[in-house]
Amino acid sequence: MVSPPPLRVLFFGTPEFAVPTLDALLASSHHVVGVVTRPDRPRGRGQRTSDAPVKARAVSAALPVLQPERMNDLDFQAQLSALRPDIGVVAAYGKILNEPILAIPRLGMINVHASLLPRYRGAAPVHRAVVDGERETGITIMRVVKALDAGPMIATARRTIGPEETSDEVEHDLARIGAPLLVSVLDQLATGPVAEMPQDEALATYAHRLTREDGAVDWTRSADALHNQIRGLHPWPHAFTYHRGRRVILWQSRVVTPTDGAIDQQPPIAIGDRPPAGTLIEAHGDRLHVQTGDGVLGMTQLQGEGRRPMTAREFLAGAPFAVGDVLTSTA
Repeated sequence: MVSPPPLRVLFFGTPEFAVPTLDALLASSHHVVGVVTRPDRPRGRGQRTSDAPVKARAVSAALPVLQPERMNDLDFQAQLSALRPDIGVVAAYGKILNEPILAIPRLGMINVHASLLPRYRGAAPVHRAVVDGERETGITIMRVVKALDAGPMIATARRTIGPEETSDEVEHDLARIGAPLLVSVLDQLATGPVAEMPQDEALATYAHRLTREDGAVDWTRSADALHNQIRGLHPWPHAFTYHRGRRVILWQSRVVTPTDGAIDQQPPIAIGDRPPAGTLIEAHGDRLHVQTGDGVLGMTQLQGEGRRPMTAREFLAGAPFAVGDVLTSTA
């Protein structure tokens, strides 16, 4: 049996999520002719300019790298055309591609999207799914069209979301799952057209880009919802609350259940009255428990202003938290 000819692939990607797909392409029979990634930006606490993960991997593989500021730059479009790509592959690139760019590869472009479309189109599909308490997510390989993540679907792979998993854990695994799925689709496209299923627009939802404001905790919500918010916003922007006007970042939590034993309140809170949402109802040892609008949330890892992330026990050893204190959503 004659193997299909390798495709000339133009790759678009920027963050760590895209690196496994690029690696899988480099290990495949296909030929990566160039990599398009976002311009260099200051990163980290020192705000030093450094290569994003995809650029770093492309440079190490001696691939041509393009970093346009604008998609409508004619010189950039001419550079893409000169690479003579058969197909474009997009994995978390971070910019919307315009029609002139979509038209350059002869087979068009396909995208590795981290959700089961048509749900969670947009910039933060994994984080939003975890915040919403979804039990399942996945990867969709889809045709790129002008409308955001609205193209027909070519292949999918499903994955459960564990009740304690954080968004970075889920995203890391989805990147691993998506890489071979993308290569298998390219192998099929090299032999001819593949089946493409239109998305049901009535089922579409959007995963809007995260902002720091998404981290503000509203203690009137349920313990389950707040636990999902905390793990869904890890590792960025993180959920946060305020204690006596000082910001506290919430890294990890758990929903307190009756099997955790009686709450030892020191001093006790009046029996028969459920304390207001946000009230600390236990604050000693490993138990830092907060009353929510429905249920009790245990905070297991926190970070105070100017401090490192700590376990509840470490945090309480140096923080003036006391039973009866009320945590707030604003300073």
